[in-house]
Amino acid sequence: MDQNKKKPIMPIATAIWLIDNTTLTFKQIADFCGMHELEIKSIANDEIAQGIKPINPIFTNQLTQEEIDRCSNNPNTVLQLNKDDTNYFVNKKRKAAKGARYTPIARRHDKPDAIYWLLKTYPDILDSQIIKLVGTTKSTIKAIREKTHWNMKELHPRDPVLLGLCNQVDLDNILKNFSEHKVKLDPVINKDEI
Repeated sequence: MDQNKKKPIMPIATAIWLIDNTTLTFKQIADFCGMHELEIKSIANDEIAQGIKPINPIFTNQLTQEEIDRCSNNPNTVLQLNKDDTNYFVNKKRKAAKGARYTPIARRHDKPDAIYWLLKTYPDILDSQIIKLVGTTKSTIKAIREKTHWNMKELHPRDPVLLGLCNQVDLDNILKNFSEHKVKLDPVINKDEI
């Protein structure tokens, strides 16, 4: 069992599914899941891991049926984790991250400050980009842009990354897209000026 070998997501649940649905040896399953052969035997005998729901490694794109068939036919072969980078759980997480993210109540009063900072630092930034970064409404952005926000006197421009409302990677991506968009609109602008 190699410690540096990449293991499947949820190895015990994967092992349970492989035990129940394949003719692989305990050693093959143990090597694939990064577990000891005796653990696999205990799982098969219902001594441990009771109540854990099995997970299909084919459905999660960690294995292919061809790989399982190949190893089922030869007990000396080792299962190989699918190298395809379209893992079910990772993709699901990425999709979930694109939606509106939850902002704790204690941080919500910081949103107008972050919007003010973005508008002051990047006056031509699009409302949709601010909405993606901070998670706010168009009416709030409009009120701050026109300086008609109900609490305008108390607003202080503060970096949304430092406030914890977005991360630096998201901000950099938005700004990169923003600068590319700006160059497309005004071809006279030199990329070094941005």
